[in-house]
Amino acid sequence: MIYHIYSNLPSFKNLEFHSGLNVLLADREKTATDLQTRNRAGKSSVIHIIHFLMGATAYKDSIFRSDALKQWIFGIDFDLVDQRISVERSGLTQGRIITQKADTSNWPFQPTSRRGIMNSLSVEDWCSTLGYKFFALPPISASEKEKFSPTFRSLFSYFVRSESAGGFRRPEAQSSLQQVGDQQIAVAYLLGIDWRIAQAWEMVRQREKTLKELRKAAAEGALGDIISTSAQLRTELILAEQASQRLQDVFSRFEVLPEYRQLEQEASRITREISDLANQNTLDEQFIAEINLSLVSETPPEATSLSRLYQEAGMVLPEIVKRRFEDVKMFHDSVISNRKNYLETELKSASERLISRRTNMQQLDTRRSEIMRMLQSRGALDQFQSLQREASRQDAQTEAIRQRFHAAEQLEGTKTELDIERGRLVQRLRRDLDEQKNLVTEAITTFENTSHALYEEAGSLTLNPTENGLKAEVRIQGQLSRGIQNMQVFCFDMMLMKLCSNRNIGPGFLVHDSHIFDGVDERQVAHALKLGAETASKCGWQYIVTMNSDDVPHEFPSDFNIEPYILSIRLTDATETGGLFGFRF
Repeated sequence: MIYHIYSNLPSFKNLEFHSGLNVLLADREKTATDLQTRNRAGKSSVIHIIHFLMGATAYKDSIFRSDALKQWIFGIDFDLVDQRISVERSGLTQGRIITQKADTSNWPFQPTSRRGIMNSLSVEDWCSTLGYKFFALPPISASEKEKFSPTFRSLFSYFVRSESAGGFRRPEAQSSLQQVGDQQIAVAYLLGIDWRIAQAWEMVRQREKTLKELRKAAAEGALGDIISTSAQLRTELILAEQASQRLQDVFSRFEVLPEYRQLEQEASRITREISDLANQNTLDEQFIAEINLSLVSETPPEATSLSRLYQEAGMVLPEIVKRRFEDVKMFHDSVISNRKNYLETELKSASERLISRRTNMQQLDTRRSEIMRMLQSRGALDQFQSLQREASRQDAQTEAIRQRFHAAEQLEGTKTELDIERGRLVQRLRRDLDEQKNLVTEAITTFENTSHALYEEAGSLTLNPTENGLKAEVRIQGQLSRGIQNMQVFCFDMMLMKLCSNRNIGPGFLVHDSHIFDGVDERQVAHALKLGAETASKCGWQYIVTMNSDDVPHEFPSDFNIEPYILSIRLTDATETGGLFGFRF
């Protein structure tokens, strides 16, 4: 229970609370203009102060670190389970909580004097202490906290929801930024079912998120050279391993020949000489062929053919002409004879050149073969070094592909493993809901009874073991309206408060600011306030509500009077000093 919220700020309106229902009103003065509202009266600031004193992080934009408030101390007097204590905190030393009037002997962390601040705890140790006292969480430091486990701040925020954090949008979430895993862990813990199933689910989601990001990066090409399918990489690996083995085989047989370059040059020179000789032989072979053709065609003309021609023409040549023909024939015979002798001499010379070149070519080819055998059996030093580098490069490439292949297999295997793990978790959750049937039944019936007190047709709470973990679904007829959604939150919070009270955990108080009744029909507001008062009184806890005075229903059930529950302090934004802090900033 909260007894007192105070500050050393002189203009601050200290708030005194009592057990059961407490209603803090913000009035609209008769002298207020249409431009003056209660939105800055400080109703929501009560929520912020409670969170600030209960270990919320004071970010740079926090009102408690503003120039107007950072030098002032704010405090709260409340029951920490078995004792009444007071703690204080200021914006100037937002990292420390100052304890007042507290027996800390059974606290997991003891206050110390640090930086001139007496009896103080770090905010982290304070949250751990509150978690231990309020929710029976293990008393460990932030650095020792188990990953994805319930935290005090997450659990506490269900009992003091903040509109600015989106706390009234969905019953199962105390903030619009709260992740699904944290929601499931917190709700499971508060309901009393096995929260470690929700923890295991969040671990699966985190692994799936990492896998999805890797696959997305691969699809977009950012990791195209790193991630591929195992089937593709298996083929690449086999080919790379074969290439590496071939290079290793060549490398292992390689012998260095010191005069390799000289022999290589000699072999090239011999090849050119053989080519030149072959070209010369081709020319001589053509020359021999032409000589042989000439020898066959070199014959003297037939003298009788001309004489026969004349006879056939009916002409008789004189004797002197016949002798002249004989002289010409002898001359032609002499020319032909000389021509044949010359051609035969050229033929012999060409043949001898062919034989000589062929002998030389054979000798050169033999030498070249010897050199080539030497070059093939051994190599040059620079070739050896180049081969060594290539073998090392290929081995490195092969190993890289092997690592990628193993990674791809692991990724593909992980997806299958995670699907299997999801199925196992569904079964675990179903078994746990069956084993905790009494708690589940109590939660469902409490929600139904609470909603039935507000509406003719009762709402329903279902706890579904889905493939994405525990899903708490709340339904009230007409849930699309803002007012119905807020009443879903109201019924859910009342249910949590009652169940936690039965299990002796929780802060012992529930706080709603005026936003809880936004859009809610006046009759439901009246019933909600009556129900809050009765439930708080019956279960021994405290219910604090902030409201605008003109939002207070005009009519209540005949057996309920709101007046005793309204706090004596009234806020207003109609004047400079009417708000909670006593001035505007």
